[in-house]
Amino acid sequence: MFSEQVSTYRNLITLKDGARVLLRLLTPDDRSRLIEMFAHASPDDVKYLRDPVTDGEMVGRWVEQLDYSRVLPLVAVVQDRLVGDATLHFRKGPARHVGEVRIFLTKDFRRRGLGSQMLCAVIDLARKAGLHLLVAEVVADQTKVIKAFRHAGFQIQCSFEDFFMFPDGETGDVMMLTMRLIPREEEF
Repeated sequence: MFSEQVSTYRNLITLKDGARVLLRLLTPDDRSRLIEMFAHASPDDVKYLRDPVTDGEMVGRWVEQLDYSRVLPLVAVVQDRLVGDATLHFRKGPARHVGEVRIFLTKDFRRRGLGSQMLCAVIDLARKAGLHLLVAEVVADQTKVIKAFRHAGFQIQCSFEDFFMFPDGETGDVMMLTMRLIPREEEF
């Protein structure tokens, strides 16, 4: 599934404001940096995430159990500090051609173009990994995130009412977005 291009991916990018950011795959050496990045996530950020990322032990296990054939984690590095994490989750069986995309950015690197650059990098890695389709599930009130995915080429397929439960027990709708990486072949 993985080419040398994927496992050795590195890309030095420059944001609109001149900041230089290295995009590369997460490695076991990043354990403390990943824990540190998520430890500073605000309660408002954490409520939108699937996992309790402020639990350093859990985040540490992600690094200890790295398996690029299951989850491909792309990190954004600025001066030895992790400022972003974009993951490509692979599926098995009949959905083995589909990957799920998730992105988290530190507050100081939002609205600077990093998320869009990371999303483009994940799309490129997904193509190199041979995937046919990408999906993203975004809580409907995160309109800027949905707009960024749509700008990258994702299309809204449907919404699921009350599909996401916040830590306080309230629920929110989820938008399902997809991006076809391989065009459908015409039958005629």
